[in-house]
Amino acid sequence: MTSSTPPFGRALCAMVTPFTSTGALDLDGAARLADHLVSHGCDGLVLSGTTGESPTTTDAEKSALVTAVREAVGGRASIVAGVGTADTAHTVALAREAEKAGADGLLVATPYYSRPPQDAVEAYFREVADATGLPLALYDIPARTGTRIEPDTVLRLAGHPRIVAVKDCSYDFLAAQKILARTDLAYYAGCDEHILALYAVGGAGYVSTVANVVPDHLRAVLDAFDAGDTARAAALQQRATALIEAVMANGLPGTVTAKALLTSLGLPAGPVRPPLRPADRDTTDDLRSLYEALTAG
Repeated sequence: MTSSTPPFGRALCAMVTPFTSTGALDLDGAARLADHLVSHGCDGLVLSGTTGESPTTTDAEKSALVTAVREAVGGRASIVAGVGTADTAHTVALAREAEKAGADGLLVATPYYSRPPQDAVEAYFREVADATGLPLALYDIPARTGTRIEPDTVLRLAGHPRIVAVKDCSYDFLAAQKILARTDLAYYAGCDEHILALYAVGGAGYVSTVANVVPDHLRAVLDAFDAGDTARAAALQQRATALIEAVMANGLPGTVTAKALLTSLGLPAGPVRPPLRPADRDTTDDLRSLYEALTAG
């Protein structure tokens, strides 16, 4: 029973956070990258997610990033701020600051490391949702946080008026379909290899790290499906597989590989902050080769 109009758009990029060569926040670079992404098919940007290196950016940097990107893209794209932390009070504070800075919505991951039980997970999301007037997407990524948002918990949270979406990295496709059938939540694929599969069963679109480097290609998957050309949609998804694997599943975080490829392409990215380390030359060359093969036509 998904809504026909996704709350944050269909084609969302989990945008990297550009830094200068010395590791400072590069607001000019962020504005230029955001404009590039929106001009090439993204109708939403997720800022300060894991891809945006949120564990190593300050609260003030997170707010400044939203403000700069809002100024750069205006009303051409939605801005969703990642605010999830291991501390409910901190998450609430970040949510309120994101609202003040001009965000259109919030992406909230399950509290990590402490592994709270499901009643505490539910209470956490409700408290964050009650803290602002912004719509909220639940972010289910148990491999990172250590805690699943169980399907029954999602079903209960779906009744909250500001909990409107899920970014799904659970790798539980059956659960996603069950929730889609019973709620109006917009389900976004958080794993690039699932973009078409989830969209085909009623998903809202995607929140993609790989969209940092091929935003137009991934958008074309959705456009082809919407046009009824399912064979083309499948072909486009399949053609992206090698790059998706290289960016997301080669043993390095997607932030590292995406920034390496963006830098190779002359787009704003800059270094990663420790404890992350940059990709080596061989990895970067392999990424560039796969990118060129995908975009050659």
